[in-house]
Amino acid sequence: MKEERTIIPLNGYIMLLLFLILFVGGIFMLINQENPWYLIAIFTAIFMAIGFIMVQPNNSRVLLLFGKYVGTVKQNGFYWVNPFYTKKKISLRARNFDSERLKVNDKLGNPVMISTILVWRVLDTYKAAFDVDNYENFVRVQTDAAVRKLASMYPYDNFADEGHKEDITLRSSVNEVSEALEKEIEERLDIAGIEVLESRIGYLAYAQEIANAMLKRQQATAIVAARHKIVEGAVSMVEMALEELGKKEIVNLDEERKAAMVSNLMVILCGDKDAAPVVNTGTLNH
Repeated sequence: MKEERTIIPLNGYIMLLLFLILFVGGIFMLINQENPWYLIAIFTAIFMAIGFIMVQPNNSRVLLLFGKYVGTVKQNGFYWVNPFYTKKKISLRARNFDSERLKVNDKLGNPVMISTILVWRVLDTYKAAFDVDNYENFVRVQTDAAVRKLASMYPYDNFADEGHKEDITLRSSVNEVSEALEKEIEERLDIAGIEVLESRIGYLAYAQEIANAMLKRQQATAIVAARHKIVEGAVSMVEMALEELGKKEIVNLDEERKAAMVSNLMVILCGDKDAAPVVNTGTLNH
């Protein structure tokens, strides 16, 4: 048998009544009639007591008879099974697993620290009990392996000075990366009968040895991008100023004066500090 089989054992309350009849009745008859044969009823009742099991909600009992798989009890309640059965408890509840922070290299070779938060539960008790040695440890090991593989598939971030640009990155593409991680973990845990409910990146950062350098790089990239926007806006404003002056014929400027005006406006618009105005009380040339 290579798959799970769900069974419903005998009602435990009926068997409890039979147990009380044999045990209490055997003791009563042994005392009153002093017949040793009633010891058989007492020992039978004691042996029956081994077969009582209680299954709580979202729990299960995997039953074995001398090494042979009999079935799994998933329905909660009070039951009685063959006392010779070996009973293994497996929880069906959803569980959280917060992995350790792993140091791995991203697609560009940069060392990053990454961890994941996994929500999982046992779906197939046969696979969880017999296809892997320890399904809880199997979840931890395979999750770490999946995180390492995922981190090597994508860069941490994109930079303007890179020769190529990735559409998906670990930092910005949260949904895409989480879907890829969930699919990877689900494929690895299927052999153990584990269902992956959710998988998310819990922690993501550059490794300590390059964190400061990469922070400066990010800041430099942001400054360059901001300067680029400032220059674009300044050029548009200067162009508009010259066009409006010429259209309304407020003043006629030759090429030399236009160049001086453009230079002054670009300094004012692109400067880090506010410009200090200089009032010219003479002519335009002095």
